[in-house]
Formats: sequence, C-alpha cells, structure tokens
Amino acid sequence: MLKCLKYGEPDMTTEYSLPPYIEEMFKFDITDSDMEALKETLRDMKTQVKLKLFTSGNNRQCFSCSETEKLLNVLIEASPPIGSEKAIVIEKYDLETSNDMFKKYDVSRVPTILLLEGAITYYGMPAGEEIKALVETIIRISTGDHGLSTATVNELAKLEGKATIETIVTPPCPYCPYAVLLANMFAYASSLYGSNNVKSVVVEAYENPDIADKYAVTTVPTIAINGRVVFVGLPYETQLLKAVKRLAQLEL
Repeated sequence: MLKCLKYGEPDMTTEYSLPPYIEEMFKFDITDSDMEALKETLRDMKTQVKLKLFTSGNNRQCFSCSETEKLLNVLIEASPPIGSEKAIVIEKYDLETSNDMFKKYDVSRVPTILLLEGAITYYGMPAGEEIKALVETIIRISTGDHGLSTATVNELAKLEGKATIETIVTPPCPYCPYAVLLANMFAYASSLYGSNNVKSVVVEAYENPDIADKYAVTTVPTIAINGRVVFVGLPYETQLLKAVKRLAQLEL
C-alpha cells in the first residue's frame, strides 16, 4: 500500500499494491451540511474561475470519470454568482466527441482537469483529501491570493528555464493536499508574475500507476521536478523553491 509522509518523517517504504476495493475511494457523496459548508467556503470568490474537464463516457476506460464530473458539478452549484454566471465554470470535453480538443491541449489521460489553461493540471480525480486542495486552489485563483512569500514570488518572477512539478498523491493522504496547494501556487504565481514557466501536475497514483511506477512511488506525497524525484513527504516553501530553481537551470 502507498502511505503518507509528513514533514521530517523518514522514508520507510512498503510494497506498492492496489487496494481490493479501489473504486470505493473515488465515490463522491455530499450531505446537506457538507454542501452548506462548501457554499460558505466559496462565498468570497471574487472573479470567475474556468476549469476544463477531459473525460470519457466509457466506464471501462475511466471508472472515475462520472464521479469527477459529479464533483465538479457540485462545485459549480456551490459557487456564488458573479454577474449572470456562476463563479466556477466548467468546459467539458468527451474523448468520444472532442478528440480535437484533446489534441489541442495535449491531453492523453482521462479524467484530466486543467486550470489556467494547463498551468495547473490534474491527472485523475481529486478525490478524498484532495478535494480540499482543489477547492483552495480555486479560491486563491479567484481572489488573487497565492499565499507565497514575497521572496518566493520575486524568484519565480525572474526564473529562467522551465520547471514541471509533479505531485503524486492518493485520496486518503492527509498531507498530500498541502503539497499540491504549494505546487499549484508556484504555478499560479509564475503565471501572474513570471513567464508561465512553472507547471504543476497533480497525479493520482491509483489511476495513473504508470507514473507512480516510473518514480517508484511507495510513499505519498512524492514530488518530482522535471522528471527527477526531489521530495518524499511535504517540503517547505523554501525547499521547493530551491529545487525548482536548480532543476529549471538544467533546462536552459
């Protein structure tokens, strides 16, 4: 089983295996009280946030696609109005009918979610604990509050080279959302102040085992930058910045 690692924990790995009832981890249900709490969380959104969902109607090809769509529809419903529209807007593209859009955005996996035209990308459903990071990412983009230090923003603004931060996660991991949010905000700040040369890719490991296997992931979160594993566990902002700067330079 994959396991979670928090700040400072040693990397004690175990064998990677799929849980017997994996699909249960991706069932999305929400109670009335949860819905009210979500509405309260999203009520301070200031500008509209657009997401692109790439999905498939073939359940055998994508067991989590319908649940991902259900989750995003709930986010739309819970978001406040901005003008005549909702604060969260979803553009949906089906593999069976929108192959041209898959090619345009270089999408080869379903479900895939794009924010900021792909500067932030989700491979797989943001299920379980990962819903928190998605919601917080949407709110921060809407309010323009990336939450990063001035020093980090300044370094990202002048960053040369490119950095793709892959954060490998699983639904039950309580530390993964913090790693995802940090990487997402690096990409967001780069899109605001830099050259849009930092990309955050969130990889759900059970739905994308080839990527998890590529990095020999047995512990989550695992963070790779430009194809190199740099952190097993949750890094601090300064640590992630140092790694981004070092590996982006190698891309020049």
